[in-house]
Amino acid sequence: MDDNAAAPLGVAMVGYAFMGAAHSHAWRTAPRFFDLPLSPEMRVLGGRDAVAVKAAAARLGWADTATSWAELVHRDDVDLVDICTPGRTHAEIAIAALAAGKHVLCEKPLANSVAEAEAMAQAAAEAATRGVRSMVGYTYRRVPAVQLARQLVADGRIGTARHVRVQYLQDWLADPEVPLSWRLDKQLAGSGALGDIGSHAVDLAQFITGEHLTGVSAVLETFVHERPVAGAFAGLSGSADAAGGRGPVTVDDAAVFLARLSGGGLGVFEATRFAVGRKNAIRLEVNGSLGSLYFNFEDMNVLHFYDATEDAAVAGFRRIVVTEPQHAYVAHWWPAGHGLGYEHAFTHQVVDLVGAIAAGEQPTPSFADGLAVQRALDAVERSAGDDSRWVAVERPD
Repeated sequence: MDDNAAAPLGVAMVGYAFMGAAHSHAWRTAPRFFDLPLSPEMRVLGGRDAVAVKAAAARLGWADTATSWAELVHRDDVDLVDICTPGRTHAEIAIAALAAGKHVLCEKPLANSVAEAEAMAQAAAEAATRGVRSMVGYTYRRVPAVQLARQLVADGRIGTARHVRVQYLQDWLADPEVPLSWRLDKQLAGSGALGDIGSHAVDLAQFITGEHLTGVSAVLETFVHERPVAGAFAGLSGSADAAGGRGPVTVDDAAVFLARLSGGGLGVFEATRFAVGRKNAIRLEVNGSLGSLYFNFEDMNVLHFYDATEDAAVAGFRRIVVTEPQHAYVAHWWPAGHGLGYEHAFTHQVVDLVGAIAAGEQPTPSFADGLAVQRALDAVERSAGDDSRWVAVERPD
């Protein structure tokens, strides 16, 4: 064995659908493009269906499989557990893994309720005293253009943030005949567009500005109240009829809310899966006392920056192509101008997590950060349920 080789980091993952595939790609890719202080080894993939999980493991690059997450988190060859399951299972798996001394990466939103998120954050804090680390997967933070936006705000380039506008627009549910899935069942998902994509909107706003939401006034809407039941979903949660029938949609299709930020600014947020023609449009603009920033994920390698201190005769939004080696993560990829894609943010997530574990530091976003987002989502739901009244968001710990 090479004396200079990085020590192994045995990784287990629970869940292997959309997020599981993205995370698997990241675990495979990160050590091939970045010089990591630990060497991730994809040791075991967990799923309930033995046949399906074995097929997924062969396709995604995992060495072994397990049909019980409880067995998986106690394996001696596992150092880190990556949770890519529906929100209902996050708390139980994460708390058990932390108690077993395993580092944890958990997909967002952290949990389905504030109570679950609080329990997870408490377990993470206790585990950290034993050197066990945890992180929640808000991967859009790892887009280089988003990193640059945060840096410009931190450097004071836009002054005091006065307005924040965030839209997260998708259209995959616009057709009323799209069948039910776990994302449309409140028992499994916790909420609909609000938790699924609205959580990203809240996290991005708080991450880029360095502030937190202090209060909200919200509207939630479900446009399609009943959908066909596909075979894989029938009986999964007990809320739907047998396959071939129709079952209720028990989550929101769209969320719109106003917010105040801790620095005194105002926020406008929109999350919908009914914006026909928009596939994964994340639009964020921050207007400050000295300038403005604008980011659109549909043009994810670009950040627009307006410097209000420049001569008005030549001032204008500057289009910054964020592909230079000076930009976060970019030097490890392609020559300048050769853009990155959706999957790269997941690789950057692995890089940051592994680096923090090796350094004995708390990775971000932490479970405490995930709890802060959960409290904002909870305030949105409570406001919408009470005629959009203004609801305070509990301060971060």
